[in-house]
Amino acid sequence: MQILLALLVGALIGVGVHFSAAGRDTRGPVLAPMVGAVSAGLAWTILTWAGLGLDSPWLWLSALVVPPAVTYPAVILLTRLRRRHDADERVRLRIG
Repeated sequence: MQILLALLVGALIGVGVHFSAAGRDTRGPVLAPMVGAVSAGLAWTILTWAGLGLDSPWLWLSALVVPPAVTYPAVILLTRLRRRHDADERVRLRIG
């Protein structure tokens, strides 16, 4: 059940990344929170399978550190890719 806390924290961090990173107009509002939640849940699951218990600070720290470390670069990369794709499409379609 505690994994839900990690998922919620990851989603909230993703919301913060969405609003702090440039290029909000190039991506949907759910992308960054979803990436944050998935990365936090994945880190929590991996550490739990590695044998860490709920009393371990590494579990809780991973829920706070992994989402921004994964989400921010992912959002930056996807924004760059989208802008490049849009520019290529404008050239292909001969739109000024």
